[in-house]
Amino acid sequence: MNLFFYLAIDRIDLGKAVTIEFIGPIAVAAVATRSARNAVALLFAVAGVVVLGGGEIEGNAIGLLFIGLASAMWAVYIVIGSRVARLDRGVAGLGVGLAIGALAIAPVGAPGSSDVWTSPSLLALCLLVGVFSNAIGYGIDQFTMRRIPIRRFSLLLALLPVTAAFIGWLVLDQQPSTIDLLGIALVLVGVIVQEREELAPLQAEILTEPS
Repeated sequence: MNLFFYLAIDRIDLGKAVTIEFIGPIAVAAVATRSARNAVALLFAVAGVVVLGGGEIEGNAIGLLFIGLASAMWAVYIVIGSRVARLDRGVAGLGVGLAIGALAIAPVGAPGSSDVWTSPSLLALCLLVGVFSNAIGYGIDQFTMRRIPIRRFSLLLALLPVTAAFIGWLVLDQQPSTIDLLGIALVLVGVIVQEREELAPLQAEILTEPS
């Protein structure tokens, strides 16, 4: 998942990439809770991805392919990660998963890594990326997924497109266009529609509880 994501953000702005990738969690949430409202939510999300992707198709099909693959991997990760988390074995499952992942992508990364091994600063930065984007990030995921339903976890990722767009603008000088903002907004509308679906049963339960 991360390998395809990094290949994608080398070609697509960070905010766009994360928003397009978000179709994976949206789809998981929609499938996990089948309803008319979730179908509408998925349509909004797909529309947002189409709007964002439309500006990237010309001359950037490879970037879209990579982010599409990352999105699919993200959906699979949520489903499998949730099952692993519910085994309640602490971080043991995560450790095994990260070890397998390291071995799987080593043939891809090793050939171009010579500069890293001769630069202490680059090596330190790569280690920090690994710690923050894998060990800490997925560790928090595992902690969270043991405590909430998979569809709720998918919805809690809603702020990622906005966060990514903000970080891209602030740090990488990636100014989103009006079309980009429209696409991000459509995806977020889909998330909000699903969130209302999740909140409705809880509100009804609260209202029916005896005083």
